[in-house]
Amino acid sequence: MTMTMADRISDQKEGPTPAQIQRGRRTAILLFAIGFGPMVFATIMFYTGWLNPVGHTNNGVLIDPVVPVSELQLQTRSGQPLGARFGPDKPEAQWMMLVVSGECGGDCEQLLYLARQVNIALGKNANRVSRAAALGSVPADLAQRWNSEYSLMERLQPAPGTAPAWPAGVNPEKTPRILLVDPFGNLMMHYGTGNTGKEVLKDLKHLLKISQIG
Repeated sequence: MTMTMADRISDQKEGPTPAQIQRGRRTAILLFAIGFGPMVFATIMFYTGWLNPVGHTNNGVLIDPVVPVSELQLQTRSGQPLGARFGPDKPEAQWMMLVVSGECGGDCEQLLYLARQVNIALGKNANRVSRAAALGSVPADLAQRWNSEYSLMERLQPAPGTAPAWPAGVNPEKTPRILLVDPFGNLMMHYGTGNTGKEVLKDLKHLLKISQIG
């Protein structure tokens, strides 16, 4: 029997068949794997050291287990939560060097300077790493120089009524640190004034090379 146009329209209104639904699900899974699979795989490689042919030793202190950056309860001056920038659903997410300190004295500014110079030294990969600072207080002299020396260092602050839950081994009120945040929003390594710019740069170059995320 020949199917008329009306019959075809009627069949289309009945919705997709189970076979079509199954094919659609397979397509969606495949697209997700293509888009985010390499990101997940690279993260597993870094944190486990699996398939690391270089035998790289980290210069920073690994945060184990990793801590979501959202637990720091930090936000921008416009009120945007820092954690909202990261995650597998954010293809434009970057790595971040986050300088944290109570009163920003000499050691704190040393880390601000170190983060700036490392970012510059990344060259063509500099745009894959952002910089930010969460500081309890800033001396007047540094505040005057901030826009000229650290204009690309975004200032963050705790959300109203909250206090950051710092990872184990990190206490900015006593010792300023640089926290390294991956594009998934994980606090995964930290550095202090005992680290050189070359050491931080070496770690970042290695991470950017093996991950290709951010």
